[in-house]
Amino acid sequence: MRRRSKADDADARARIAERRAHADYTGGIYGSLLAASVAVGAGTHGPPPRGELVLLLLSTGVVFWIAHVHARLFGAHLAQPTRDRRTVVNVCRDEWPIVKAAVPPAAAVAVSPLLGLDLRGAVWLSLAVAVAGQMGWSAAAARHSGASWRLVVVSAAINLVIGLLIIVFKIALKD
Repeated sequence: MRRRSKADDADARARIAERRAHADYTGGIYGSLLAASVAVGAGTHGPPPRGELVLLLLSTGVVFWIAHVHARLFGAHLAQPTRDRRTVVNVCRDEWPIVKAAVPPAAAVAVSPLLGLDLRGAVWLSLAVAVAGQMGWSAAAARHSGASWRLVVVSAAINLVIGLLIIVFKIALKD
């Protein structure tokens, strides 16, 4: 077994720093918006059982992650005809925030009985958590890009308005 040298450690730290410098929060924002939309759609004709809603939130995130990975890999085919394993792994990792964003709303549904919520309450909690996540991803993206605190607040507020639009649609669909 080969020991890692200080140069190997430095290279690994440099790669991690480079990935963080080029972090893209789009998938997290999109994934949160997707989870909010799933919560709205799931409660339209009466909420599904909790387990079903948890699986729906997570599986929808995974399906959209796969779709985004596929689109990036094959959409980039014209620009980069050869893809190695590292490219595929990097694209999968870059798009993973779509799935990560579905976890908090799904967890909210899972713990909703501990909060004394019925199924409708679980759907609303999931929706609120998804909108909060959308705002959080947006604020993190703005901060990571070096934006001023004012712009961070504006970015989060814009995502709040988008989330509120989803809530208005839910109410318009008769809860």
